[in-house]
Amino acid sequence: MRVHVLGAGIVGLACADELLARGHDVTVVDPAPGSGASAVAAGMLSPAGEAWFGEADVLGLGLASAALWPAYAAGLGVTLHEHGTLVVGYDAGDGQDVERHAEVLARHGIPVDLLGHAEVRGLEPGIGRTSRGIRLDDRAVDPRAVVASLLARLRGRVRDRLPAARPDATVVATGALLPEPWTGLVRGVRGEVVRLRTTVPPRHVVRGWVAGEPVYLVPRADGEVVVGATVEEHDEPPAATAGGVLRLLRPARVLLPALDRAEVLACEARDRPATRDHLPLVGPTDDPRTWLAAGHFRHGVLLAPLTARLLADALEGAAPDPAVDPRRFLTANHPTTTTTGGMPCA
Repeated sequence: MRVHVLGAGIVGLACADELLARGHDVTVVDPAPGSGASAVAAGMLSPAGEAWFGEADVLGLGLASAALWPAYAAGLGVTLHEHGTLVVGYDAGDGQDVERHAEVLARHGIPVDLLGHAEVRGLEPGIGRTSRGIRLDDRAVDPRAVVASLLARLRGRVRDRLPAARPDATVVATGALLPEPWTGLVRGVRGEVVRLRTTVPPRHVVRGWVAGEPVYLVPRADGEVVVGATVEEHDEPPAATAGGVLRLLRPARVLLPALDRAEVLACEARDRPATRDHLPLVGPTDDPRTWLAAGHFRHGVLLAPLTARLLADALEGAAPDPAVDPRRFLTANHPTTTTTGGMPCA
């Protein structure tokens, strides 16, 4: 089939690459490839780290996609961070959040050992005060490297405007800004990150709470550390704010005191594409020529390889996964409106 993929973020590019590998004639359309949420995402491949109460479907999708990532990254020539994740709490109240996280994982058959401060410090010597911790075998990846590799594989197929020829199918993967009539299926939830460079980055990805404030720190191979990420409902273009930067740096410096001497590289913000139930939209719409690959909220990087497979399967006639079928929100040939309301970062 002749397929147009609208959107050259990590999800759109992954879908285009999968469709091309299956023999379809693919054109990707985006005036600024890779400049959306993929450009600032931390790249945690962390279904266990993101697990929380009431999100069994999100966890199941995440685990399935995380299992694809080692082979997927190898095929792209991209290196994975393999040193695992520490989930930590600063004070006693934060330690209770860690214990609840461990409880969620145990309910899903993912047992973890609760660690005291000395055990956490033994794994990550540069960490500051902690009351509780757990270690996970989750991975991470640099989304910018993934996007660059996918763009190289799709060289010559990425355009800044729609071709004149009508496609057999259109895949909409435009993040938080879907075109009509599907605009109301997603809303933008602002996420801010701070990029630092330090000579003493953590060995692990560090996720935690400090006096109730959630934060994560994701190291890169060159000494960069991505600190994120705020979660804010808003009606304005996404922009890094003084308050958001402070909410990130304050707990980050508590968990890793050496970051006081880190160089600030950038403060950035993008909108995450959130759906009403925080599950993505992957599959057909009520228009027989249009498919969606959108609404991934915090999980776009993690779910990219699985989304590509599910989307290509659906486009080729397979029944979509009910948990992500866009038609769950479509009634009388029109999208339902979304509701607002944030979800705390796990």
